[in-house]
Amino acid sequence: MLNFRSSASLGVLAAAIATPAMAQTVNSQPAQAAANAPGTQAQGKIRKGGVQTIVVTAQKRTQDLQDVPISVQALGEEGLEQLNVNTFKDYLKQLPSVTAGGSGPGQSTIYIRGLASTTPNLTTAGVAGLAPNVSLYLDDQPLSQPGRNLDVYAADLARIEVLAGPQGTLFGASSQAGVVRLITNEPKLGVFEGRVTGGVSFTKHGDMSEKATAVLNVPVTDSLAVRGVVYLDHQGGYIDNVHGTRDASESGRFREAGTVRYNGVPVSPGRAGFQAGADLSNVNLISADNTGLVKDNFNTAQYTGFRVSALWEINPDWKLKVAHMRQSLDTDGVFFEDPTLGDLKIQRYMPDTMNDRFSNTAWTLEGQLGALNMVYTGAFTDRKTDQTVDYSDYLFVGQYLPYYICDTAVVYPTYVSAAPADPTCQAPNLSVKSHSEMTKITQELRFSTPDDWRFRVQAGGFFSRLVLKERNDFFYPGSVNVRGSDGVTTGFVDNYPLTNVNAPPGMTGNASAGYFSDPGPFPPGVIFRNDVKRTDRQIGLFGQADFDIVPDKLTATFGLRYYDVEVGLFGSANSSFYNLNSAIFGPNAGVAPGTAIDAQLGGTNISALYAPGNPAGAPTRARSKGVIVKGTLTYKPVSGVLFYGTYSQGFRPGLLNRPGGATKGNYTVPYALQTDNVDNYEIGAKLELFDNQLVFNASAFYVDITNLQTTIFDPSIVNLFFSDNAADAWIKGAEGQFTFAPYAVPGLTLAGAFSLLDTKITKVLTPTNDVQLGSHLAYAPPFQGNLRVRYEWALSNTIDAHIMPSVVHSASKFTDIIDINKLRLKGYTTFGLTAGIAKDNWTFEIYGDNLTDERAQISGDFYYDRPRVVTNRPLTVGARFSVDF
Repeated sequence: MLNFRSSASLGVLAAAIATPAMAQTVNSQPAQAAANAPGTQAQGKIRKGGVQTIVVTAQKRTQDLQDVPISVQALGEEGLEQLNVNTFKDYLKQLPSVTAGGSGPGQSTIYIRGLASTTPNLTTAGVAGLAPNVSLYLDDQPLSQPGRNLDVYAADLARIEVLAGPQGTLFGASSQAGVVRLITNEPKLGVFEGRVTGGVSFTKHGDMSEKATAVLNVPVTDSLAVRGVVYLDHQGGYIDNVHGTRDASESGRFREAGTVRYNGVPVSPGRAGFQAGADLSNVNLISADNTGLVKDNFNTAQYTGFRVSALWEINPDWKLKVAHMRQSLDTDGVFFEDPTLGDLKIQRYMPDTMNDRFSNTAWTLEGQLGALNMVYTGAFTDRKTDQTVDYSDYLFVGQYLPYYICDTAVVYPTYVSAAPADPTCQAPNLSVKSHSEMTKITQELRFSTPDDWRFRVQAGGFFSRLVLKERNDFFYPGSVNVRGSDGVTTGFVDNYPLTNVNAPPGMTGNASAGYFSDPGPFPPGVIFRNDVKRTDRQIGLFGQADFDIVPDKLTATFGLRYYDVEVGLFGSANSSFYNLNSAIFGPNAGVAPGTAIDAQLGGTNISALYAPGNPAGAPTRARSKGVIVKGTLTYKPVSGVLFYGTYSQGFRPGLLNRPGGATKGNYTVPYALQTDNVDNYEIGAKLELFDNQLVFNASAFYVDITNLQTTIFDPSIVNLFFSDNAADAWIKGAEGQFTFAPYAVPGLTLAGAFSLLDTKITKVLTPTNDVQLGSHLAYAPPFQGNLRVRYEWALSNTIDAHIMPSVVHSASKFTDIIDINKLRLKGYTTFGLTAGIAKDNWTFEIYGDNLTDERAQISGDFYYDRPRVVTNRPLTVGARFSVDF
């Protein structure tokens, strides 16, 4: 999509107010007939105008999109094809009410309507991360997890539905701000068909990308069909890892108060370095040098996977669908730049790699029990992620980091018994090796009355259990050469989990029995290990009733949900602080070289902290339970016109903090976060005008937020990320979408969408003085919108052609509500163009994305006092084809 950053006229911006409601494609054929067509369009037939009916299941009933009294944006199969949507970043830019924070493929968190407080930090955001407030669904299965969403490849999808605003009465705890649903194509009975697609693209100053997808639908019997899709998408890099050096003198330990950070926030006296302004002229500062890692276009990603589903029509009243999906996402490098180094450049001192793989097995049994429709659906998801992250940026904020890579004579000069002649700081080339395993089982049973009853009810129960295990090893390679108090003895004693009481140290220090995934000792150079298990259990009972006060005119809807959510935390966050071979602190201080043992003091024994009967009185679980409600009044004065008003509530459960109880001044890190809650007031309209040539949907809303959760990184309090209920806030906004397909100009379609937001923090709850009253929420641009125009015409009796220019615009936004962690991302405008031909069962297209080579700043972070900004791909041109059979 073509990009330019400018002070565009109001007229241009007004024209750019839209994502195509691309699910609303133009065709006079019934929706089901279109769904059964093997391709995206019957070739040789130019559209005659009029907007096609779109069927959605946003309320867990099959409904015309225009009859659903909530704000729903939909991208249908044809729209997904036309917009070349494959991955999370592709559909993100087509949905203006949706934003995301994160650092690249497989590492993003979804936000809707600006209800966001922070950017997740992926080295810690799993077990310690906030629960998502937007639920990601694959068909009927919630896939969300703390920290990072599954980046499900959009292969063979029927549509993507985005439900804005609280949807908790039907969709539960993680739908406080909305729901994103990926709806797959079901197997088709009695139809043999398939499709093969492929493409190649070239990025300016970047590497080539290529992709291929194959779909096959096979009727096994008259009542059984199987459908499969397989895909591979290799995305070439465009970020350069450039040469650089750094040494320990740049550590936050030596930074003086008043130093102004890149984001404009000065270092306060309370956050000045422990050795601010220290004279390091006599210190041998060994530099980290990334010469061996310098590489152009070093950020690559590859998606590979398949999905197989089977549909069995048991009898006319009952059917069973079973689906199994597997996907692997492999990345190298990072997908963010350092704007201080130049365009698309970064300096990384250790390798960055990720392998993210998951499998999902889902089942749905649907049928009639008398007059009632019954649906039982469930799924089991298994995800494993192995990631290596360059952690060298921690140097800039880590007050204690020099303790682990510098001789004791440098960091505690008055404590040493003998200083070496050449006090040395080793190279600060740090890394984190992360392994995580997530399993999640979900089950839901619901019943509903027939849709043609005047009084309609659906009700059911939901259960889910998530277990997330995460082990992060923090490697400080220089630590093995650090000289301790005696100026001679090097390195650290072997370290074992605080929860492994059978380790050689035994029950000493803070050790007590608890969870661990590896008994130890930690590998050489590992100074910290977070080995933590998190459990999330959710039970819900829900119901929704609709009553036609005046049939076909006025309907009242009431919904409620009882929820009970428990979050547990187990394991340990180990530190080697007391484990120098020649120590100055703890029980190893003064012992003879070679006789020191693991003190089992550094870090937090999380299993003990939250154990039953713990001395601190901390809760054993973070538990949230209660009832939320929703009420809607829908009015249809005439056919094709709908107005609605809604009040709805949403919630996000709390969690347990790893460093709960840590104290600095008048602030204590809470053991458990409270639930944060929203009250949403919304009015909307859905209009089908001019004989269905124009569809326009719009809504306006006010959201009242209490106890907004956020994640904080403040080494002056504790050297771990922690979370708190930071503030109360409100959001005011409006959003809309339109599709125009005139009969007078066959083949012409205009479509677009927009989002307007105003956010404000109204009350500061956390006493760290880093949240400012009146400031904006994170990832809440005042305006986002897009527009596309598609024109189709006949080149001959058998060949059709099309062309589609498009534009996307976003205003600026912030990455956080915490001042010291906040970064402002610039606004952007991008443009794209697609053109192609179609004949019989094949299509061929050429396209250009980001035609003006704009740097769209999509997300970013400033946790470590250095700007890290995720941008879009530079100018890219490509070609793609498809063949149906």
